[in-house]
Amino acid sequence: MSAVPDGKKLVRSPSGLRMVPENGAFNCPFSLDEPQWVPDKECPRCMQCDNKFDFIKRKHHCRRCGRCFCDKCCSKKVALPRMCFVDPVRQCAECSLASQKEAEFYDRQLKVLLGGGTFVVTLGTSEKSETMTCRLSNNHRYLFLDGESHFEVELTRISSMQILTDGTSPGDSDVHTYTSLLDSHCISEGGTSRASGMLLHYKPMGSQDAQQLRMEVADDIKVASLWLVAMHKAAKLLYEARDQ
Repeated sequence: MSAVPDGKKLVRSPSGLRMVPENGAFNCPFSLDEPQWVPDKECPRCMQCDNKFDFIKRKHHCRRCGRCFCDKCCSKKVALPRMCFVDPVRQCAECSLASQKEAEFYDRQLKVLLGGGTFVVTLGTSEKSETMTCRLSNNHRYLFLDGESHFEVELTRISSMQILTDGTSPGDSDVHTYTSLLDSHCISEGGTSRASGMLLHYKPMGSQDAQQLRMEVADDIKVASLWLVAMHKAAKLLYEARDQ
């Protein structure tokens, strides 16, 4: 499925212009669907400050949550790449803060994931390991692992991910020892260790049996450690997206 062309099209929605996949089934796993707007007739007052709407005090909908606000409570226009908007869009204070926090992932971490890192990879319980480059696919839906062999892991089929640390100098204060994309609660343990590897459990396409994948930092330790930190942040984004 990773070989399916990543065609996109420009569409206009009530919220603005969006650049979306031609086939909606191949949306990026980081993406969010546009919310249903609260109907005008159901919101006579601002859902933040409770001021009554009238001819002068107009109502506006937050493009991220779909709730109804006055101009003062929904004045910020912030980039929202998770909904594929071409331009910044109007958001309420709470949503704009969330979108601003995600901007760092899109501006920095996503580029790190696309660039890749080099790891010693062990599949399942095999005693054989292979040095491979792991990177995020351009459509953000797969991890590509390339060495003498090649295989792919679809992000949405990862059930758990554990970041391994080595206890040396800090690699990033936001490295957590365990996080999950689908099944388990996201446990934050913050720390001062450098990310040294990753342990994944995922279900290959067509199978309900979990497969284990272990990755340990190989040659360029700094690049690989930064890649692991970025992968953790991607996992956190995916985990939190389930409830949005």
